Amino acid sequence: MPIDAAIIKILKKIVGPKHVHDSWHQRAAYAYDASNRDFTPDAVVFPATTAHVAEIINLANLNNFYVIPRGAGTGMTGGSLAVEGGVVMPLTRMDQVLGVDPANLTADVEPGVVTGDFQKLVEAQGLFYPPDPSSSAYCTMGGNVAECAGGPKAVKYGVTRDYVLGLEAVTGAGEVVATGVRTAKGVVGYDLTRLITGSEGTLAVITRITVRLLPLPESVRTITAVYDKIDDAAKTVAAVFSAGIICRSIEYLDQAAIGCAESHLEIGLPTDAEAILLLEVDGDPQQAERAAERVAKVCRDQNARTVSGVDDAEAAANLWKARKGLSPALFKYGPHKINEDIVVPRTKIPDVVRRINELRAKTGLTMVSFGHAGDGNIHFNIMLDKEDPVALEKAESAVVELFDYVLKLGGTISGEHGVGISKAPYFDMEIPPAQMEIMRQIKDVFDPNHILNPGKMFPPET
Repeated sequence: MPIDAAIIKILKKIVGPKHVHDSWHQRAAYAYDASNRDFTPDAVVFPATTAHVAEIINLANLNNFYVIPRGAGTGMTGGSLAVEGGVVMPLTRMDQVLGVDPANLTADVEPGVVTGDFQKLVEAQGLFYPPDPSSSAYCTMGGNVAECAGGPKAVKYGVTRDYVLGLEAVTGAGEVVATGVRTAKGVVGYDLTRLITGSEGTLAVITRITVRLLPLPESVRTITAVYDKIDDAAKTVAAVFSAGIICRSIEYLDQAAIGCAESHLEIGLPTDAEAILLLEVDGDPQQAERAAERVAKVCRDQNARTVSGVDDAEAAANLWKARKGLSPALFKYGPHKINEDIVVPRTKIPDVVRRINELRAKTGLTMVSFGHAGDGNIHFNIMLDKEDPVALEKAESAVVELFDYVLKLGGTISGEHGVGISKAPYFDMEIPPAQMEIMRQIKDVFDPNHILNPGKMFPPET
């Protein structure tokens, strides 16, 4: 049912008049995310407390309208869009760090805390929160948990779910639940914390997060390796691990990505190279130095043209700025982007690199690949004009072909971007019917009236 003036009036009573946006221009600001799709919501409401969230969800159940939780809108798959109308509910007012416990290496945060700000806060206390998505300067902790965000450091330290100890959340039925523990161990009952983590706002709205922290590494060393052959770069990734070295990051850029990053920042990247690896190691100063020397040797043994250490913190920051700025900079190659984040076992990265080259030659389309090669996660992008039906058909066929190949290699079609609406059409390529039915039943338990974030995750029922 559409949201009428009576419902708007109640929403304003719950959160305060200035925290409900119902004019067109206000709503339009929340019609999109980083997936470049556009669905204008019927209203936008900004809760400040768990009680607000519960009241809004209970109101939605009584009046049969949808609620779409939202972080900062940096998601790549349309997960926070009002594809069927309803109320978009940003959690950005709930932006407090509620406590940091250095002795127990834990912290409690509200969902609207910006990830990068939280990292800086705990690092000032000698602590470390490793999940580090490319949008960390803008994205929020709640959005990261809802999507199970990853980032470059996942190769050594894991992804967001590996740091979430417990949650407070409001289910689609309006029930406030507390999940998880504050301890390193805890095995009583089903792990609802991990179930909600990565559920993309389809089961519950996260209102409080307890995360675990680590001691901040004393020293970080950055190594760059430049390759004339992309296959040598791909083979290096597995060779580093075979040598018994655990890097905290191994990032990969193909030639198109290198050219894009250089034109964007002009920091002297070798645009004639077929690939660059950006590798990081950490530990105490002696450990980091030894590891960096061993990594450099492996890169040279795998035919790197040049291998260099980056001791200058500013120079290292510039390299990471180039890597993290790649996704928005890609639009120099075309007005539209199809952005996928496939993952394969790291020993299969050379196979995927070769298949992408084959698809590039076969279709004639501009394809750019980069990403977290250390954990097998490659961001595969096709830049095109979607108004060109021939190019669009070729691109969509290439995506299906690549997904099929990735699954045959034992991989997955999404490592950290989630499903949302972008990957929903391909969901059943990876998830068989029996598993999908169990997931639908779980959805029914958490959200019996299906008012939370409709049209996401599952393929449309026929």
